[in-house]
Amino acid sequence: MSEMSETGDSTAAEMMGGVPDGFERLWTPHRMAYIEDGKARASYDETACPLCTKVGRSDREALVVHRGEHCYVVLNLYPYNPGHLMVCPYRHIGWYTEATDAERDEMGVLTQQAMRVLTEVSGTQGFNIGMNQGAVGGAGISEHLHQHVVPRWTGDSNFLPIIAKTKAVPQMLGDTWRRLSEAWQQQK
Repeated sequence: MSEMSETGDSTAAEMMGGVPDGFERLWTPHRMAYIEDGKARASYDETACPLCTKVGRSDREALVVHRGEHCYVVLNLYPYNPGHLMVCPYRHIGWYTEATDAERDEMGVLTQQAMRVLTEVSGTQGFNIGMNQGAVGGAGISEHLHQHVVPRWTGDSNFLPIIAKTKAVPQMLGDTWRRLSEAWQQQK
């Protein structure tokens, strides 16, 4: 047994300057052979990429809230909350490490702007911001880089996702698009 297993997670975390989180760990070092052996990413047809196809459509039809020079901002079709936005580069890349400096910088600027607009339009109290990289990292569209900007409010979550696999989203996407697009234009 390793020292961490023998001493327990709580003691190991304290020894390493961490804070115990109350979870037990099942250490499986034999799984590293599978992880390190990994498979190369499958090829992907850009013409079928839902984020690439939005670029050639109208803003209203594609639910694009803003178009920048290197990136655009679009409503998520499967939102966690009303106003759930994604900041996407126009270029079809799957990994943050593949982004040019200009793409990376504009993603940051547009993420900040999205936060401002969402707060102005809907009184957002907090945000979840992030990227899921690769299918195993949780990305639903793993071959096209996108950053989520999810507005949050006190009490915005309930039991429905747990017991019924259902999300209650109180605002229709078209209404959300209209409100955010108008507010974004006023920010310029």
